[in-house]
Amino acid sequence: MNAPILITGGTGTLGGHVAPRLLAAGAELRILSRSQRESEEGIEYVVGDLAADRGIDAAVAGVRTVVHLAGGAKGDEVLAGHLARAAKEAGVAHIVFISVTAADRIPLTYLRAKFEAEQVLADSGIPHTVLRAAQFHDLVLKTARAMAKLPVVPKPGGLRLQPVDSDEVAARLVELTLDRPAGRVSDLVGPEVHPMGDLVRGYLRAAGKHRPTLPVRIPGKAGRAYRAGDNLVLEGAQVGKRTWAEFLAHC
Repeated sequence: MNAPILITGGTGTLGGHVAPRLLAAGAELRILSRSQRESEEGIEYVVGDLAADRGIDAAVAGVRTVVHLAGGAKGDEVLAGHLARAAKEAGVAHIVFISVTAADRIPLTYLRAKFEAEQVLADSGIPHTVLRAAQFHDLVLKTARAMAKLPVVPKPGGLRLQPVDSDEVAARLVELTLDRPAGRVSDLVGPEVHPMGDLVRGYLRAAGKHRPTLPVRIPGKAGRAYRAGDNLVLEGAQVGKRTWAEFLAHC
């Protein structure tokens, strides 16, 4: 019997794509969850909390590969530290981590934590693979829907994104999980660069909504970085196929 692959964040958006792809490849899965869930064919759910460092030792026991998808608005470096500590003690041979493009270039707490989590894994001595991906279509859609609830939709000046399809990211993660540790691999971005205002307008058209827009300036160092395009990866990246318009057409 093969050792199970542990997935953290396996019940989230990305995990919902990664888990079935790994099952289809013949893997046995163990998914870390903060709440009790009934196991199903090919998947064992184990209760644990990365932030509280609770249940992690049991989760990694007997595991050779971990797919680390769990994250939040802050503190990703703490989650990575707790996972790395338990994984090293358990003899885990490969950790696959999903990060974010430009994690080391945009001065935002969320991105800084992602970059620090990368460093935690690099310093752990555990063989690992890091994939940085651009913002998922799902996240852009969630943002656009929230903005569309306002009577006037803000239009952040200079903010451009390369949204990528989460299932394409999942497919790449599965390839990396079933391969040898590769360190940091090429980033994965969407096929088009869009100003945020155009992304929101695309959503409004698809939803049959009409809202006036108001240009706003992103302040501080983050604003300057976004206006300079520091968040974009225009060379050396792997490029997905599904466009924002194609994603919206199937929402």
